[in-house]
Amino acid sequence: MIKSGLTHIGQYFIMLKEMFSKMTKWKVMKVLIFKEIDDLIIGSLGIVSFLSFFVGGVVAIQTALNLTNPLIPKYLIGFATRQSVILEFAPTFISIIMAGKMGSFITSSIGTMRVTEQIDALEVMGVSSLNYLVFPKLVAVMLYPFVIGISMFLGIVGGWFGGVMGNFVSSEQFIIGLQDSFTPFHVTYAFIKTFLFGFLLATIPSYFGYYMKGGALEVGKASTTSFVWTSVAIILTNYILTSLLLSN
Repeated sequence: MIKSGLTHIGQYFIMLKEMFSKMTKWKVMKVLIFKEIDDLIIGSLGIVSFLSFFVGGVVAIQTALNLTNPLIPKYLIGFATRQSVILEFAPTFISIIMAGKMGSFITSSIGTMRVTEQIDALEVMGVSSLNYLVFPKLVAVMLYPFVIGISMFLGIVGGWFGGVMGNFVSSEQFIIGLQDSFTPFHVTYAFIKTFLFGFLLATIPSYFGYYMKGGALEVGKASTTSFVWTSVAIILTNYILTSLLLSN
C-alpha cells in the first residue's frame, strides 16, 4: 500500500513536470482556456452562490440561538459569521464541494478521452496531451479565488439576512460585529489557501483521469477516487497552512 501510494505521488509530480513541456500553440491554447473558464469557473457560480447565502444564514441563526446569556452582546453574531465564512467556510468547505463538482467533471472528461483513445490520437499527432488537456484547466482555476470572493460576500449577506430577518439581531449590531476586531490578513490567508486549493482541484482529478485504465465503469471509479483524494489533500493543506500562517 505504501509502495503504491509513493508510486502515485511520484507519477503525479512527473505529470506536473511534463505538463509544461512542449507547449501547445497559443492560438489553440487560448480557445481551450476560455472553454475551461466557462466550464469550471462560470459553471460553478450558481451552486456556490446558493450554498454560500444559505449556509451564511444558518451560521448566523445557530450563533444567535446559542447566545443565551443576556450579558453576551448581540453583535457577536456578525463577528462569528464573518470569522466562520472568511476563515473556513468559503475557502475550505466550498473547495471540498468543488472537489465533487469540478473534480468529478475533470476526471470523467479526461478519463472518457482515455477510454475512447482520443489521448492516444493526440500523441500520434505529435501533441503533448498533458499540456493540451491539463494546462488549460490549471490556468482556468487561477480565477478560482474570484469564486471564493463571491462566496465570502454572499455568505456574509446570507448571515445578515438570517440574523436580521429572523429578529435575532439588528442590522446595526450585525454590521458592528462585522467590523469588530477585523484582521485584514485573514482575507489574505483565505486567498492564499484558495490558490493552493485551486491548484489541487485542477491537477489531482486530471491525474486520476489521465492515468486511469479500463472502460466506462472505471471512469466512474476514477471520479470517486479523485474526489476522495482531492478532499484529503485539501484538508491536509488547510491544516498545514493554518499552522504556518495563523499560529503565533
